[in-house]
Amino acid sequence: MDLKEKLVSSFLAFENRVDVDSPIHDIRSEAIKTFETVGFPTKKEEAWKYTSLKSILKEDYSVFPKQENALDYKDIKKYFIHDIDTYNIVFIDGKYSSHLSQTTHDKIDVCLMSSALNKPKYKAIIENHFNKIATKDSLTSLNTAFSDEGAYIHIPKGKLAEKPIQIIHFSTGNESALMLQPRNLIVVDENAHVQIIERHQSLTDNPVLTNSVTEIFADKRAIVDYYKIQNDNSNASLIDNTFINQKDDSHCLVHTFSFGGKLIRNNLNFYQNGEHIDSTMKGITIIGDKQHVDHNTLVHHIEPNCESHQDYKGIFGDSSTGVFNGKVVVEKEAQKTNAFQANNNILVSDKATINTKPQLEIFADDVKCSHGCTIGQLDESAMFYMRSRGIPKKEAKALLMYAFSNNVLSSVKIPELKQRITKIIANKLGVNIGFDL
Repeated sequence: MDLKEKLVSSFLAFENRVDVDSPIHDIRSEAIKTFETVGFPTKKEEAWKYTSLKSILKEDYSVFPKQENALDYKDIKKYFIHDIDTYNIVFIDGKYSSHLSQTTHDKIDVCLMSSALNKPKYKAIIENHFNKIATKDSLTSLNTAFSDEGAYIHIPKGKLAEKPIQIIHFSTGNESALMLQPRNLIVVDENAHVQIIERHQSLTDNPVLTNSVTEIFADKRAIVDYYKIQNDNSNASLIDNTFINQKDDSHCLVHTFSFGGKLIRNNLNFYQNGEHIDSTMKGITIIGDKQHVDHNTLVHHIEPNCESHQDYKGIFGDSSTGVFNGKVVVEKEAQKTNAFQANNNILVSDKATINTKPQLEIFADDVKCSHGCTIGQLDESAMFYMRSRGIPKKEAKALLMYAFSNNVLSSVKIPELKQRITKIIANKLGVNIGFDL
């Protein structure tokens, strides 16, 4: 049977394994019906015009891992931002790892989705927020149907998460091919603040497909600072669906760093339900070989006096493919909107491809909105200038590409994370950048 049939037939076993009295039982049942009807997206759909899933759907994925696999911290330490103190929520092959995690219920809740779904004290938040802003498309519905485990984060009114929170998913290769479907719910109340770092990491060459969904709710004057690090093995694929609902005066920032993986699709959706909201999304993509990275973004301006800023940089080598499909929608009531969108790309190989489509849909008449994209190569005159001053060609090329992406890096607010990303970029560019950032 194909993967769709396997998933639909596996749902009954999943229902028997989890609590059928769960508060989201009916939501799960409706979601699997939606997926069964719609199936996986194809290139016939406009939103998937440049991204085909055929190459990753042909694998015989295990839907439920057969056994747990313990990992020693010393073997995976390099994947953590370990030079700062953080809360950690760690999953191994989709299962929670208590000995690698550090959760808390002291003033804030940093714990497991499975706990939140099954404990009465979380019932109100689950009922008010779970699956409220996630779309009902095929892949999100598939995740909803199998929702059981992931990160649950609640920052109450006026509280500050004193440490960043790391959410890390490891796949070990116990299965010949594995499909994971983590579900995260993040609720940040009025005047609360949180920083989150998310990573999906395969430790093997076995195929892994992760279909992740994250719902983020930022209440009035809340601040959410979110970082996604995507630097996985060549047989690991990620479909990341993130939905953010913002209230008055809130500020949400999402940085996406895409450096590795077979196929990565980032669906990032902001919904501005209030005034004086600021939404920021930035990204750096550096890939080669036959890697494929697709950024699909939406900012929906619903109320007046709000801002949004999008800035995505891409560097594509070998036979890699990049896609940027960004949409800004400004409703008639959303006067005084200031929306900026930019996608700039460098092709360092004649075989690399970039498909970019920035879009504006404006129904208001008193706005400042701009969008644009560039596709080009490195500046030969700048290369000549640097080489004439004794900088070798390889280093000169890397420095220019680093400078190209640096304005995205400059907005990273965790210094240790910024240093880690800088090292990854230097490694991708094949040089040793000795900047003190």
